Amino acid sequence: MSTPVIRDAGPADRDDWLRLWQGYLEFYGTDLDDAVTAMTWNRIIDPVSAVFTRLALVDGVVAGFATCILHPRTWAMEPACYLEDLFVDPARRGSGIGRALIDDLIAIGRRDGWTNLYWHTKADNATARKLYDSYDKADGFVRYRLPLGK
Repeated sequence: MSTPVIRDAGPADRDDWLRLWQGYLEFYGTDLDDAVTAMTWNRIIDPVSAVFTRLALVDGVVAGFATCILHPRTWAMEPACYLEDLFVDPARRGSGIGRALIDDLIAIGRRDGWTNLYWHTKADNATARKLYDSYDKADGFVRYRLPLGK
């Protein structure tokens, strides 16, 4: 397998991203309205949106993505980056694509002066946690999520 090439997602990547996005939603047992998926894609390709996606290509095929939100902080002047969605094609897992995506974000963050890169995952996601733990230990925070929608 070739070394992954990491780049920004662009309008022409919609079908490849959508294929992986559907796999991501299936992995988490989630079914989103098509309008939410369409809005997510529109945010990804909107150059003024705080949402951006980096794609990992292997031999010219999109094999993974990292979708992030760059945002201001109250405890620092520089922004932080929240890695909201990270997904690698199941057939390509264990080949370094997830690590390549995270390393790419670290390099961008160092270049652009982000204070930190952060993310969360389910406590029982042992495969992902093995990768994540190789970067740093979990910070011990507990997440609360209060639904406010319809």
